[in-house]
Amino acid sequence: MGVLTMWRAMGVVVLWVGMEAGGGARAFAADPVPAEPVYTRARVVSVDREGGSGGKLYVRLRLLPRAKLPFTTQTFRVVDQALLAGVSEGAWVRFTARRLEGENTLTAIQIAEECKRFQPCQ
Repeated sequence: MGVLTMWRAMGVVVLWVGMEAGGGARAFAADPVPAEPVYTRARVVSVDREGGSGGKLYVRLRLLPRAKLPFTTQTFRVVDQALLAGVSEGAWVRFTARRLEGENTLTAIQIAEECKRFQPCQ
């Protein structure tokens, strides 16, 4: 008699089929489920260009603390300058980033409301 198991882990649906005690054939199928992006809240510290006008563009963001971690300032590379349209220094933002070519790279950014102290941010 076969065993059928399905579970969802990290945005991937996994299906496993196997035979009980006697061994036999096994099948494995993975169907990626599009995951909703997770936005991080931050405040823009600065926008800098490395090596003059032709260099790489970077944005420094002061991340909101999570749990017991203090505020942290991190630098992210900006591949598409259009992402920063309308974003100025000191603005509160929501953003997503990925690790590309060995650097933290900004993939999306949008203006957000300021997080009030002792109130939940959305």
